[in-house]
Amino acid sequence: MKKNITKRAVQVSAIVMLTLLIASCEADILEQPPGDAITADEFFNTGADLEAYTNDLYTVLPTKSVYMDDSDSDNILGVSAGDRLRGTRIVPTDRGSGGWSWGHLRRINFFIENYNRVNDEEAKAKYSGIAKFFRAYFYYEKVKRFGDVPWYSEVIEQDDEELLTKPRDSRELVVDSILADIDYAIANIPAEKELNRITKYTALLLKARISLFEGTFRKYHGMGDYERFLEGASAAAKELMDSGAYELYSGGGEDQVYLDLFARENQDMTETILAVDYEFGIRTHDLAYRMTAPTQGRWGLTKELVNSYLMADGSPFTDQSGYDTMEFYEEMQHRDPRLTQTTAGPDFTTYGSENPEPVDLDITRTGYRVIKALPPKGPQWGSGGSINDVILFRYAEALLIYAEAKAELGTLTQGDIDLTVNKIRHRVGMPVLDMAVANANPDPYQESLYDNIGQDANKGVILEIRRERRIELVNEGFRWSDLIRWKEGKKLEGPILGLYFSSLGAHDFNNDGEFDVYVHEGDASGAPAEVSTMINTNERQLSEGTSGNLLLFEGGSFEEPKDYYYPIPMEDLELNDNLEQNPGWE
Repeated sequence: MKKNITKRAVQVSAIVMLTLLIASCEADILEQPPGDAITADEFFNTGADLEAYTNDLYTVLPTKSVYMDDSDSDNILGVSAGDRLRGTRIVPTDRGSGGWSWGHLRRINFFIENYNRVNDEEAKAKYSGIAKFFRAYFYYEKVKRFGDVPWYSEVIEQDDEELLTKPRDSRELVVDSILADIDYAIANIPAEKELNRITKYTALLLKARISLFEGTFRKYHGMGDYERFLEGASAAAKELMDSGAYELYSGGGEDQVYLDLFARENQDMTETILAVDYEFGIRTHDLAYRMTAPTQGRWGLTKELVNSYLMADGSPFTDQSGYDTMEFYEEMQHRDPRLTQTTAGPDFTTYGSENPEPVDLDITRTGYRVIKALPPKGPQWGSGGSINDVILFRYAEALLIYAEAKAELGTLTQGDIDLTVNKIRHRVGMPVLDMAVANANPDPYQESLYDNIGQDANKGVILEIRRERRIELVNEGFRWSDLIRWKEGKKLEGPILGLYFSSLGAHDFNNDGEFDVYVHEGDASGAPAEVSTMINTNERQLSEGTSGNLLLFEGGSFEEPKDYYYPIPMEDLELNDNLEQNPGWE
């Protein structure tokens, strides 16, 4: 369902890319020669020109990377732990590297400076709103990464020494400017549903996302003035909810719906607000290859995340006697249906198939193989062969934002929970969350995961909302920023564990009387013939030697407050004496 663009729009888009010389140049954008005044009159003439220009701004958004980011967090482990999980990030050298790049911003600001040349009020309102959406998104990502950054609302000329050497603006100024942009976008972009294009609804969800991040960051980092942001988050989420434009996707039944939402080839506009479109021969990605090739992603859920999925009756799995020494088949029984729609369960069949797949632990580091967004087996599993759309914004996030913002404000009611968390639980047949019960009896396991959580009356329900958010949004790129905004970076210093094995030898993973996995210390000669996976403890260590959990990462280092931010490249600091490095990175 790719967006069609007129021939004139394609021509104008090409002109934009050529004349601004920004198709592949980002690092040195602040010192590029202008050239803009020569070309602006040539292509800012019609509403179609505005549309064509903003089509090129969609590169501001991520694509498949949103389904990869969790592999550098406490949710998922891949082939190896990344630098931010290990605590081994370093200050980059090259100008414009490490995320300190500004090419997208120049394109956005050039549009905002010139769109008024067009004599089409409707088009001007819509596409200037879209441009400001992209500027808000661009700066939101910068604030999350660096904190204070310089705010540029105009195209910088090559000889503008004052702007080229300006210091970082305050976080408050930048975030308020971001929200002004997104409010403009909400007011001016039409309330239309378009799967692959920015709409008023996308802008509402972005405002809710930004405001929740900033409000909780300020609250947990002790910065003050957090309430107005949380109020903005709940208001934007509620406006989206009240619009009636979206609802939770419900196709496929409780045991299929969550998997179907992500694995199907084409998204629809039931729940999905914005998705990246992929089609054979036009645009493909390699996520399925990374999920299934033993030399690629090897992603697996962490044991801690698996422990966080509730039992089917709504009780905590960690309340079960001996939960920490249960082997695979036992721990997968009677759980939240989303667990075996996110990781391969005992009777795993690939999407669209009825034939059970053999147990394969060679393609997952932790043993809990990721299957969320894994399309049907076949050509899509080849390198660069996947065409299932990637979701960037969906309605479930708005529900979770509303619940969390209200809980952090202390204004949450059971009615709010019923409108949000309980709707999400209902679609997979899970029991409702009772706010009073949660607050009266906070789950001790969840409580142990978050050292910095407040001790107020809503502690229990906040823990449950965090559980729900973690489970519902896993592998969608939110976990790192969630830990950062909750000031829970120290959590990343703990070990990452995988499957539990009671002993060396053969293990039956699906309770069919045949063995699937053989664990050994270097000699696999005793393995039954039917075994499909070998685990050598000399290569994949068990926590207790000849038994225990797969011990995959013993923990990294997280230095506060340093590691809540990224460093600015050395060359940028050398070129601008007014820039200051983030604390701890000097």
